[in-house]
Amino acid sequence: MPKTLKIDQQIFQNLVTFYSETFNLPPLAAKIYAYLLFDFEKKGISFDEFVEIFCASKSSVSSNISILFTMQLIQDFNKINERKRYFVVNDNFLKLRYTQIIERLSKEIEILDSIQEFRGQSDDKYMVYKELMTTNINNIKNSLSKL
Repeated sequence: MPKTLKIDQQIFQNLVTFYSETFNLPPLAAKIYAYLLFDFEKKGISFDEFVEIFCASKSSVSSNISILFTMQLIQDFNKINERKRYFVVNDNFLKLRYTQIIERLSKEIEILDSIQEFRGQSDDKYMVYKELMTTNINNIKNSLSKL
């Protein structure tokens, strides 16, 4: 793989595996995202660089970049006096991701509350689970306010 960024191959492979599993990304999308995480200075990587770095077709790179855009994992920008688009990791992604987690946990609590109401009696295990989810929601909200 030609290098435009200094990367650690082991960390890169771990990131590819992690993001592939966590976000259900195709292999090339996971590689693109993992590679962008090494762009610490946010200079951006161009489309053509991705084609060269990953020895992939333009259509493959294009469709995988589209996936990352749709998931709001990346964003793009143009440099002054250049037509090329450069890609970087979306800085707002953590807020977006954890906001979605809060929404899912809240929805789960709502659904489980309706089951408890339908059942007509309290379940101690459910109450412990609900307390854990509520605590997690509050912890995530506190952390998000600091980002």
